[in-house]
Amino acid sequence: MSTGTLTPRAEFAHSAEASHAWSQTMAMSKRSIIAIVRQPALIIPSLIFPLFFAALGASSFNRATQLPGFPKVDSFLALTLAASVLQGVIFGSVTGGAALAVDIETGFFDRLLASPTSRVSILIGRLAGNALFGCIEALFFTLVMIPFGVNIRSGPAGIAVITLAGGLIGLSIGGFMAAMALRTGSAEAVQGVFPLLFVSMFFSSAFFPRETMQGIYRTIANYNPLSHLYEGMRDLVITGWSFDAMLKSLLIPIGIGCVSIPLALLALRRRLRAV
Repeated sequence: MSTGTLTPRAEFAHSAEASHAWSQTMAMSKRSIIAIVRQPALIIPSLIFPLFFAALGASSFNRATQLPGFPKVDSFLALTLAASVLQGVIFGSVTGGAALAVDIETGFFDRLLASPTSRVSILIGRLAGNALFGCIEALFFTLVMIPFGVNIRSGPAGIAVITLAGGLIGLSIGGFMAAMALRTGSAEAVQGVFPLLFVSMFFSSAFFPRETMQGIYRTIANYNPLSHLYEGMRDLVITGWSFDAMLKSLLIPIGIGCVSIPLALLALRRRLRAV
């Protein structure tokens, strides 16, 4: 009769299996990062275009900071740091999802399934790579803008939160992209989602404060979670340290991930059944 406890041999086998799955996940994560590094064409747009938009906005809308109700800020460039992080990490997440779809298209995904590889590690490794790249991008944008006069008023702690938030955004948005890749097996379909994500940023406060909005545009921005995520990171830059800003920066992408990652796992299960 079972006592409800594992025998020493079963405990050892369970521990070995968990260790093996962990090493496989780390290997898949390392592969996804190396694939990005080896193809600069994949990462340059996600680094250059946000900086271009930041420079364009700073030169065109700097006097807008004098509008009634506009948050007190040293420059419009400081306001765009969080938007650059969002934009770059979303772009990078789409690239990661497209890379997963390419693995499916080229048959590499099927070869992984034919090997004794943990099925979940294939997905989790890819998402972990997205998260790490998101951290790198967030730190990159922060360090690039500081010499141009952007003062992070929350100090090193704020930079750490923004960096971590970049990783969580990469993880959560990457979940949606992975779900799309697993469901369609098409890199073009994944890349076709980017305009929708970009539009969702324009219907938030990422490029202009909600305090200056009116009508339906402000109503949509009020309900857009990207607005509150952006404002949390923005406050860390222009206002200073606060737990409210920290919680917005971290908990909102975690909440998005609670939806996106189960969707990606469901899409993985469906693809495994179809193989």
